[in-house]
Amino acid sequence: MAAHPRSHSQSLASPSDWRRRLLITLALLLALLLLVAPMAAIFAGAFAKGLGHWASSLAQPDTLKAIGLSLLTLAAVLPLNVVYGLVAGWALTKFRFRGKKWLIALIETPFSVSPIVAGVALLLVYGNSGLLGPWLDDHDIKVMFALPGIILATLFITSPYVIRELLPLMQTQGIEDEEAARILGASGWHTFLHITLPNIRWALFYGIVLCAARALGEFGAVSVVSGQIRGETNTLPLQIDLLYHDYDSSAAFAAASALMLMSLVTLIAKLVMERRHGSELGRGIKENAED
Repeated sequence: MAAHPRSHSQSLASPSDWRRRLLITLALLLALLLLVAPMAAIFAGAFAKGLGHWASSLAQPDTLKAIGLSLLTLAAVLPLNVVYGLVAGWALTKFRFRGKKWLIALIETPFSVSPIVAGVALLLVYGNSGLLGPWLDDHDIKVMFALPGIILATLFITSPYVIRELLPLMQTQGIEDEEAARILGASGWHTFLHITLPNIRWALFYGIVLCAARALGEFGAVSVVSGQIRGETNTLPLQIDLLYHDYDSSAAFAAASALMLMSLVTLIAKLVMERRHGSELGRGIKENAED
């Protein structure tokens, strides 16, 4: 007697269901062990002595200075990265020229270079004995072990994030819309503001979120170029490391929780943008289907 088709299909599907449940369980376990548990440990250590002690730890002058320096660096880096990403994306996708692949490889170089190496390279260029060091000294311009060096190091590390979010989308969209606008008499600036920018706004926002998270957490390159001067050139990650090595674990956990909260803000912004983007995309698909 032949097996019932439905029962046969269920028997074939059951191994797949079993593997899927196993993979989901393993993924959840790894997420708990690698992400949730360390985050929970940080917040537990930060609030172990109460909310008042947490607040007083963050109110220490050196920690407040580190938070302010991190936010100031972020405020300087984000606009520059946005301009760089838009200009590079426009050049790579809207124009044809030789060496485009080499330019893309150059843009992606910070992904493959260790942050420590990047910091040493900046030191060899802008340091006192570096390539431009004597000229900078003659003109009384301090780059290394000061805010400009921190900004340069963070810029180097974060420079690919915006462009790497924009590039695939702009390549997919092509240049048809811009060419149509130009034929109709629109200027280049008008075309960019009213056609190109609206089409890439979600990728741009997503790149900004990734860039912000990376800039806030940068440690390696900044540790080289900042000199780690207590209360002056320590960003928040460097201050956490300093407090931990000073055996002030409660203050280190408090500072780490502040950095974690900043990162969570960027994560929430990312999730909100993805949700809005998904809803707008769904409405667009529905409208196209109705048309």
